[in-house]
Amino acid sequence: MSEGSLQAPTRHALAWREPSFYDPAALEQELERVFDICHGCRRCFSLCQAFPTLFDAIDGTSSGELEGVDRRVYWKVVDHCYLCDMCYMTKCPYVPPHAWNVDFPHLMLRAKAVKARRGETRWRDRLLTSTDVVGRLAGIPVVAGIVNATLASAPGRRVLAKTLAVHPEAPLPDYHSNSGRARVRRLLREAPPATTLSGGPRATDSTRGQVVLFTTCYGNRNEPDLDTDLAAVFLHNGIHVQLAGRERCCGMPKLELGDLAAVAKLKQANVPELKRWIERGFDIVAPIPSCVLMFKQELPLMFPDDADVQLIKSRMFDPFEYLMLRHKAGLLDTAFRNRLGKVSYHVPCHLRVQNIGLKTRDVLRLVPDTTVEVIERCSGHDGTYALKSEFRAAAVKIGRPVAQKVEQGQGDYYASDCPMAGHQIGSLLGTAREPTHPMKLLRIAYGI
Repeated sequence: MSEGSLQAPTRHALAWREPSFYDPAALEQELERVFDICHGCRRCFSLCQAFPTLFDAIDGTSSGELEGVDRRVYWKVVDHCYLCDMCYMTKCPYVPPHAWNVDFPHLMLRAKAVKARRGETRWRDRLLTSTDVVGRLAGIPVVAGIVNATLASAPGRRVLAKTLAVHPEAPLPDYHSNSGRARVRRLLREAPPATTLSGGPRATDSTRGQVVLFTTCYGNRNEPDLDTDLAAVFLHNGIHVQLAGRERCCGMPKLELGDLAAVAKLKQANVPELKRWIERGFDIVAPIPSCVLMFKQELPLMFPDDADVQLIKSRMFDPFEYLMLRHKAGLLDTAFRNRLGKVSYHVPCHLRVQNIGLKTRDVLRLVPDTTVEVIERCSGHDGTYALKSEFRAAAVKIGRPVAQKVEQGQGDYYASDCPMAGHQIGSLLGTAREPTHPMKLLRIAYGI
């Protein structure tokens, strides 16, 4: 047996279609094995609330060992895991290829899947993760105004807290009837000649110079600027942009709930469409790190033998990863018109685990008279975790160090690639400051 963390971690495929995956006795046995290893190590105590929940329960027993812990605590640990993957990618010395084969996030996912199959997930959680449906209904023109007014009012938040147990101080996004997809279509129609391609896309060794934009549920209905800013910056750099004809949720919200059957249905909707664009010579980009990670990692691990899923994995890019690859080939416009000053930049967990480096920081540093202070800690938002009343206190504890870094930095801007993380940080600052997405910063720097 070799020492852990001396080799790059490898990930085993998720055996979610095997009957044994859902066997309660086998699951409990694996939980006991892994929890005992974690108890003997404790390197991950500062990452999230899952590990303190486990370690406090162990320390509260008379023996100080796992065997004395009530098995109901196991499910509290599971509920506190939001699948950020940071323990696997940055802390755990026992991940494969180590013989102990510890994959804590995917073990928690397995437990969530067992819970989902039993029908034990709350209606509230099923609703919050149905982003397609909620966005489509809340995006109806008249309905959007009513929803936004309700979410912005104290009485409305009290009703939401009582009916859905959504914390009244948790940041909630607006909904837009003028969707991101509609705005990008208009932008593409109105693109001035300087941003259109007359001689065809300019490919590099690693990029094709033309992308299909996966707008994401959040970008489409909650923050359409995510999509229009990305499209504008890419067009400005001579990258051809198109929209997929059909798009559904990437599946990450349902994955975090353990509803793997729902993930498979969404995959069946998205993969054929994205494959067609790749076959036409396009790459794929999306403005939300979690959505990119879904296609880069989670779907390939769920469907390791699906050639189409693996093809999409090979052509899916984080937007700033794509821009840096273009810069490496000398094809990025660096004639910025405006400085940005000092930027406090938060790196989301689902971007860190893509193992592409700090590409957002690298691009922003190309802007003259701009400094970027990097904050590599969890914001505590984590999908729907920070919205729920029962987890809000833990989310605040996790995210407060990030907010303190932003406050101490006194930058001209603070930003996160994950817009929800940005608003979570804002909710902890105690000021009226709003986050500015890195792509918006780049658009400001270009003056476009």
